[in-house]
Amino acid sequence: MVRLILRRDRVLLPIWVLVIAVLPASYAATYAELYPTAAQRAEYLATTAGNPSIVALLGPAYGDSVGALATQRAGLLHLIVGLISLLVVVRHTRTEEEAGRRELLGATVLGRAAPLAAALLVTYAADLLLGLLVAGGLVASDLPAAGSVAFGLSVTLAGMFFATVGALVAQLTESAGAARGLGLAVLGVAYLVRLAGDAGGVEWLSRLSPLGLAQRTHPYTSERWWPLAVLVGLTALVGALASGLAARRDLGAGVLPQRLGPATAGGALAGPLGLAWRLNRVALLGWTVGAAALGAVLGGAAEAAGSAVEGNEAVARLMERLGGSASVAEAYLGATLSITALAAAGYGIQAALRMRAEETAQRAEPVLATGVSRSRWLLGHLAFALLGPAAVLVVTGLVTGLAYGLSIGDVAGRVPRLTGAALAHVPAVWVLVGVAVLLFGLLPRVSVGVAWAALAACLLLGQLGAVLELSQWLLDLSPFTHTPQVLGGPVPRTPLLALTATAAALSAAGLLAFRRRDLPR
Repeated sequence: MVRLILRRDRVLLPIWVLVIAVLPASYAATYAELYPTAAQRAEYLATTAGNPSIVALLGPAYGDSVGALATQRAGLLHLIVGLISLLVVVRHTRTEEEAGRRELLGATVLGRAAPLAAALLVTYAADLLLGLLVAGGLVASDLPAAGSVAFGLSVTLAGMFFATVGALVAQLTESAGAARGLGLAVLGVAYLVRLAGDAGGVEWLSRLSPLGLAQRTHPYTSERWWPLAVLVGLTALVGALASGLAARRDLGAGVLPQRLGPATAGGALAGPLGLAWRLNRVALLGWTVGAAALGAVLGGAAEAAGSAVEGNEAVARLMERLGGSASVAEAYLGATLSITALAAAGYGIQAALRMRAEETAQRAEPVLATGVSRSRWLLGHLAFALLGPAAVLVVTGLVTGLAYGLSIGDVAGRVPRLTGAALAHVPAVWVLVGVAVLLFGLLPRVSVGVAWAALAACLLLGQLGAVLELSQWLLDLSPFTHTPQVLGGPVPRTPLLALTATAAALSAAGLLAFRRRDLPR
């Protein structure tokens, strides 16, 4: 079972481990270059790293050393690793069971506990490897070993805990979608509890969250190991509960009763667009709410970020490369909006790949056996894959502009300006959606792995390209490189039109390929 999981995840697993592993060391190198003196770092901590909005988003900083600031900047890694670990375990447990493959394996000599144990073992090993690479990269950046190990272990144990949460929710529900939804709800509550505790300075509230515990190791100041021990205990407790439920429930069933739907479908389900809305509405709502919360935090922190780097020419030049030639505060917002655009692209890819999930679960074939054509079915899903990210970015721009406008007393001027800046990223997002649609139509077996790998590559180039001064031809591989920074001047239309045309061509090619290929059996 371990070999089977490694075989199936041979592309995605190494990619996310390696991409995440290099980020903390890159942050350390950036802080060492931009804030070389202790006085500069202390000023940055007082004005920016200590800002309530930044603390709410990333977590607290426990000192003004390069390591302390870099690990605060990498605070979202606990959330990201937890999310990936949870999804990997659900994929190799409940998804396999729902598809019927688990029952086939169970009819052989495979033991009942083997699939769950194998999924956890592989995910735990990936999290441990990631933690070791994170610690090794920080040590290689001339940071103290104790703090590097503490931060690396905190990332590892955050991933392990939420991997075990994934194992638990896989026992509670009957469908993989419900398991993912329940697991994401647990992760979201943990993040919100940590956010509320850190923003309000309520230490005990932050410690109630596993994410808050993972950030209480105080790396590079006075390393604390007891939060890691608590995480180990919580992981063991949740794991024992998941194992016990797996041994007692029926195969294919969940502990929580499945709620029956209405006996008759509503009129909205009469066509493929209504079906696509039914399948994507929960995810779209979740991404939109998350984007609104992120926009509020980013907009509230912009003024403090701009004030913190006044007089630091190196930071100003970097921010202008990342966010345009406007004021430093707006350059900061431009840079953060580009990261939000990557998150919106994640939703677009997820919506596009929903077609592959419907196909492999054999739910697409009965629909296509009716009068619904392949083109109409694909276009129904494509509507949400294209318009959904645009809606997420509009909400992000609106809330960011509102928060920033309130902080400087210029709501009427900043809301449309930042909404337009967010919308400028939509064509680049559409290109990644087009890549996913093309892969679905042309190479469906590898569509999921390659589509997410493309997003990971864009994230890596966007985060490290300007800092490491990579070759331009390499940066040009990312569609986000061609997105104009509209906050710094007039909006050039040529790159936006070129990106839109590229996305349309990729989507059209994917549609033609899907119309001509066979459905899997």
